[in-house]
Amino acid sequence: MTRADITRQKLLQATLELISQKGYNGATTREIASLAGVSELTLFRRFGRKEKLFEEMLQTFTFIPRLQDLIEEAEGKPLADSLQEIGIRFLQTLRERRSLVQVLLSEVSHYPQMVRNIHHQMIDNQARTLEGFLESRQGHGEIQPYDMDLPAFAFFRVLFMTFLHESILRGRDMEDDYIEITVGRFVEIFLHGIADGNEV
Repeated sequence: MTRADITRQKLLQATLELISQKGYNGATTREIASLAGVSELTLFRRFGRKEKLFEEMLQTFTFIPRLQDLIEEAEGKPLADSLQEIGIRFLQTLRERRSLVQVLLSEVSHYPQMVRNIHHQMIDNQARTLEGFLESRQGHGEIQPYDMDLPAFAFFRVLFMTFLHESILRGRDMEDDYIEITVGRFVEIFLHGIADGNEV
């Protein structure tokens, strides 16, 4: 790892820590640079502006990098197993980033438009990545020929609302066993529905 890579990593880690504590508006570039052990000038040389730093932080520490790795690892695995692993890792990532999720939810309506766009784009990219995975499984005949846009967004929305309800609103610590059981049940419903085929 080069010195530039180390500096970038320190700045992104400092951004994650401070935004998780103070929010986007409360975390200043001066504080971020200080926590990273570099000058504010170095921060601006690396990222240009605070919005870009925020964007890079989301891309690095949110679920998308893990999702991309999981999709690569899913080759040849049963679809249900792959979706269960994706769902489990998604909830575990939210659990790890609980403070960040809380602060983003609390202040998203106060963000500058550019920052809101970055946040929304990150959510869209996550769903689009899963959409591409589901479409690839259609090609193998594992999924009916539906438009995968809505299922991909619904997959993450249901799991996110589960996290929001249990961890944020009720203040419960979502243990791994609970996550595994919950995701397993949801994946079964996601793939097979709840209606009796004879009644539809």
